[in-house]
Amino acid sequence: MNPIIDDLHSRKSVRAYEDKPIPPEIRKEILLAAMAAPTAGNQQMYTILDITDQNIKDRLAITCDNQPFIAKAKMVLIFCADLQKWYDAFEDCGCQPRLPGKGDMLIATDDALIAAQNAVTAAWSLGIGSCYIGDIMEQVEEHRKLLNLPRYVFPAAMLVFGYPTQQQKDRPKPLRCDMDYMVHENTYHQMNSAELKKLFKNQHGDKPYEDWFQAFCARKYNSDFAREMSRSVEIYLDDFPFKA
Repeated sequence: MNPIIDDLHSRKSVRAYEDKPIPPEIRKEILLAAMAAPTAGNQQMYTILDITDQNIKDRLAITCDNQPFIAKAKMVLIFCADLQKWYDAFEDCGCQPRLPGKGDMLIATDDALIAAQNAVTAAWSLGIGSCYIGDIMEQVEEHRKLLNLPRYVFPAAMLVFGYPTQQQKDRPKPLRCDMDYMVHENTYHQMNSAELKKLFKNQHGDKPYEDWFQAFCARKYNSDFAREMSRSVEIYLDDFPFKA
C-alpha cells in the first residue's frame, strides 16, 4: 500500500505519551507541513498557537473538560480561524472593509482544520501520535483571556502530540462506518431506521442498538460539555455581524 494511504488508515487518536521530548527540528517539520495545506485563495486564514508555557497547558487541561493528558503532551497546538489579521491589514491599507461575516468565519475554520489535519498526518508519519481536543471551543470567556484572542479569532481545534506508549501503539483503532452508508451518490439520502442500524453497526457492536444510542446520547449529545460548546460557539458567531 502507498505509505501515505497506509498512514491515513493506521492513524488513531493517542492520549498517553512516552516521557520523550519532540526535537525542535521535528516540531518545525510538523508546523511546516501544516502550513503547506490547501487554503482558500492562498489566504491562510488561520494562526497556530504553539503552547510551550506549562502553566497554560496545565490550565487547558482543566478548562478543556478536565483531561490531564493535555498537560503531559510534548507539543500542544491550537489552530485558530483568523480573520483579524486580514481585517487589520485591510484597514491599514485604507480598503474600507466590511465587517467579517459568519460565512467568512466558516471558511477560515475550514482553512484552520485542513492545516490541523496536515499536522496530524505529518506527525504520524514521524512516529508521533496526536489527539484532537474540540473542547477548546468551550469556555469562551476564559480561553479568550488565557490566549489573548481578539474579536475575529476563533479557536477551531487544539491538537496534542507525543510519542505513543506501547499500550497506545497496540490499542486497536476503532472501526469506521461502512462506505456504502457514508458515501451518497450525487444527492443526500436521508436514511430510514433499517439503514441507520446498518450505518452504526460498528459503533454499538454487541450492545443492543437502542440501549447503546440512549447511553451515547446522554453521555455526549445531551452532556453538559456539549451544551457549553454550543453556548460558546454562539458567542463567537455573534461577533461576526455582517449581513448582506
